[in-house]
Amino acid sequence: MKRVLFLIIAFLILITPLFSEVYKTGVTASYYAEDFHGKRTSNGERFNMNDYTCAHKSLPFNTILKVTNLANGKTCEVRVNDRGPFVATREIDLSKAAAVKLGMIGSGTTKVKLEIVKKGANTKLSQQTAASASKIMAKLGGSSAKASSNSKTSTAKKPANLAPGTYWDIQLGAFSTKENAKDFARKLSRAGFKDIVLQTSASKGITRVAIKEIPAEKVPSTQDKLSKAGFTEQTLKKRK
Repeated sequence: MKRVLFLIIAFLILITPLFSEVYKTGVTASYYAEDFHGKRTSNGERFNMNDYTCAHKSLPFNTILKVTNLANGKTCEVRVNDRGPFVATREIDLSKAAAVKLGMIGSGTTKVKLEIVKKGANTKLSQQTAASASKIMAKLGGSSAKASSNSKTSTAKKPANLAPGTYWDIQLGAFSTKENAKDFARKLSRAGFKDIVLQTSASKGITRVAIKEIPAEKVPSTQDKLSKAGFTEQTLKKRK
């Protein structure tokens, strides 16, 4: 009888799914693809956009995450092998394969739930690259901790002085590398936006992505359209 009971318990253990710990929910995911295919990731691997991998600012390398697209319920599992995304309101950057499976290619970003299926070893390399990511975020004027604690979108407030005849830029991201800025600009373009510019500050080593010269009367509708497309981090600047 004891042997039968033991076999039943062993069988139940085998068929029970791995425990998943909910890490964060309602956070923003983006993806990266062709421009980075074959390049080195932060853990030294070659990025393969057709693998199920991701970039995260702090989780140990080789952590397995279950990602659920809250917009459509689609899920996939990815492995952390890179650092990023270096945008305060974004939590995770997925490979193209993962983005396709989650059905988020069209929008470029989406709200997700992240569950830890298996946590990777917190190696020296993981710690060093996480510290570097934190410094980059501080340089850009935000921190991953600050961004993750804010579950609401951070769309810029519309100023009251949108005087007729004035023109405005909407800044949507700031990046430490021009390659990341270009990739973000392509996502904006795929989402249907035009007049996208890269503005590089040589002194700070930062490249900003913005939509330029928007007439005052079109600023509110453009901001709303951007927010609905998932581009919620917005800074409004008047053209001189």
